[in-house]
Amino acid sequence: MPVFIATDHRGFDLKNKLVEYLQEKDIRIEDFGNYQLDPLDDHSDFAQKVAQAVQQNPEENLGIVLCGSGIGVSIAVNRFKHIRCGIALNAQQVQHGRENDHMNILAIAADYTDFETAKKYIDIFFSSHPKNDEKYLRREKKVDIIPVQ
Repeated sequence: MPVFIATDHRGFDLKNKLVEYLQEKDIRIEDFGNYQLDPLDDHSDFAQKVAQAVQQNPEENLGIVLCGSGIGVSIAVNRFKHIRCGIALNAQQVQHGRENDHMNILAIAADYTDFETAKKYIDIFFSSHPKNDEKYLRREKKVDIIPVQ
């Protein structure tokens, strides 16, 4: 399965480096843009494409979204059913989010995350797996039934 990735202008350089890094690791990437540096683009346009792709198989598909703060893309993708996205703050938090909260999209704050740190977060995101303990599954189901207000 491919990993889906997208960014706006703020994460443009970091995304391109991460795509190269993942390709070097023989990880299939589907890049949803932006493909050119456009200071007037909107993060939600690109984040939506990743969310829709992950949504096709939310238990297996993974995505990475970037923007300056990581907040905008996280808000945008979490509007989609069965999407669980968190912002990478540190390595332990990324592992916790993937294992305990079944995160399937990782948001990276490009303004605050250097390339080496982003690689570390992504490696942890890919190597961690959701726990199937009853309490985690119960919590996931409760979140999935919360209606959009």
